[in-house]
Amino acid sequence: MLFLLLILAIAYLFFLEISKNLIIGWCIGIVLFIIAFCVRHTLKKKNKWSGISAVCTMIIILICLAFNYKATEPPYKQVPAVTYKNPVVTAPIHVEQGDITGVYDKDHLTEIYAGIPYAKAPVGDLRWKEPQDTEGWKGVRACDTYAPMAMQPTQQVWYSSLSDILGTHEYRFTMGDEYREAMSEDCLYLNVYRPADYQGEPLPVVFYIHGGSLNTGKSYYTKYRGESFAKKGVILVNFAYRLGVFGYMANDELMAESPNNTTGNYGLLDQIKALKWVHENIGAFGGDPDNITIAGESAGSSSVNALCVSPLSEGLFVRAIAESSGINAYKPYHTFREMEKALSTGEEVMQEFSANNIEELRDIDATTILTTKSVNDSMCVDGYAITEQPYLTYEKGENHEQALLNGSNMKEADAFVMPRKVTKENYEEELSKILGPYAAEAAELIPAGSVTRDQTFIVDAGGDAKGSMAFVYSDAWFSYSHNVWSRYMEAQNKPVYQYFFTKTNNHLSNHHAGELIYAYGNLDYYPGLYDEDDYKVSEAMQEYWTNFAKYGDPNGTGSELPNWPVWNSSEDKLLELNDEIKLIDNPYHELNKIIDKYQEELK
Repeated sequence: MLFLLLILAIAYLFFLEISKNLIIGWCIGIVLFIIAFCVRHTLKKKNKWSGISAVCTMIIILICLAFNYKATEPPYKQVPAVTYKNPVVTAPIHVEQGDITGVYDKDHLTEIYAGIPYAKAPVGDLRWKEPQDTEGWKGVRACDTYAPMAMQPTQQVWYSSLSDILGTHEYRFTMGDEYREAMSEDCLYLNVYRPADYQGEPLPVVFYIHGGSLNTGKSYYTKYRGESFAKKGVILVNFAYRLGVFGYMANDELMAESPNNTTGNYGLLDQIKALKWVHENIGAFGGDPDNITIAGESAGSSSVNALCVSPLSEGLFVRAIAESSGINAYKPYHTFREMEKALSTGEEVMQEFSANNIEELRDIDATTILTTKSVNDSMCVDGYAITEQPYLTYEKGENHEQALLNGSNMKEADAFVMPRKVTKENYEEELSKILGPYAAEAAELIPAGSVTRDQTFIVDAGGDAKGSMAFVYSDAWFSYSHNVWSRYMEAQNKPVYQYFFTKTNNHLSNHHAGELIYAYGNLDYYPGLYDEDDYKVSEAMQEYWTNFAKYGDPNGTGSELPNWPVWNSSEDKLLELNDEIKLIDNPYHELNKIIDKYQEELK
């Protein structure tokens, strides 16, 4: 019993830690175990300790521990822009809606303005409507705290912590993190990072769109915060937008009530609204409204692609950075769907919640709506934000970006195919899911077992053909769209620069999103996971990215970086981003030809 109590105490305190319970919960838990030890000691001393008393003591302690766990759950809290105590407040800045102040980072090199509203809260009657102009305010608004993340599915805190411990290795045992991040429908806010006390010539601006399959994500994730860009003379803006069922549900009734006859792209319309706000107000921060680069990763990159073809964003930016996704294939593999499918899924939502009309659905609280079993994670042609299939706009040369920096990572798909066991026997069948009748040709080009994986996870189903399958899926789902995008830009005689990220590390390595923390210079947020070589690669990537934002050319002027030439389809050379930065042949060159043939049949 004594040993069992000791093991239970250690396990319980560990569980409180990964659940982020309040410190008082630790104190109560320790007291409860001390009481249990004392009860055992006293009863044994009086010769009254028995099997029954041991069972009763264990049952009582477990009930008390469960109650303590529930009673000391971490509260919901908005995340501060900086973590040091008593942050120094900036001088006021005037934007269209009123005056705001931000805070300096700890080194006083960057000013951070967090939680600036760019549209009205999309709640009540404004749920599933185009974003509306935000109202002004009197006095000075303190913008020192990140606004809540958009409504999205979340996991239990302890489950997320275990994923961080066993998967990405980014979990840290620290004090002061005993809270859950706030989430709300009232989420349409943006953040601005600029050089401290800047008063010079207007600066280039990067407008960053976060990823997350259009279903999850937040504006203030540490992998793409903007302090490092600001220190390099580039203002970075990131923001939240409506996600999932709140951002991408389509409905005929909603279309009928819209003055623009639109539905299904509310999250995209939020992005355009935020971009317009930045174009109109960034001058107050020292930014150049005529030198805005839109950027994004994963679903954020698909959103960048959508902004490049939307008539609503024309004239609001000049170039684009796109990482690991796009929607310009004849039939995009993800993040895009036909309006018919979107409307059908919207009808499923109505039936799921027994709503007879959209007003009844609006009366249901957001937390309940979030439990929907439907999948609303794709944009569509709505005739307003997107007027035609994106590839058609590119074929006409009517896309807006004047230069493009884009690319992908080595193991893009690996994390997404972990549940599948792929062997030589079912390899071709797995490929047929993304290549149809061309699966056999792809299997001949990339034989089962020909690609060896340098990293696997405990929960991966494995199989002797898993590496080859992941290689093909990484291209089809992610890299292929960049090849298509680059070819369109080349045909328009616009400069395009394409990369391939292969750097390994102890964190996200070269999996999906692994390049982000390098490109935006945020390795310091994850101490112990990156070494000196990682910092060198990060410094080079930051310089490429910020040069592109400044000049439309990642090489900049007078740079000592390895030269990154304009991409061309005949050579199909990519800039490999690793310890040695160099040009390489596109590893998907021949595979892309097979995907082209498959896509041609879907046109």
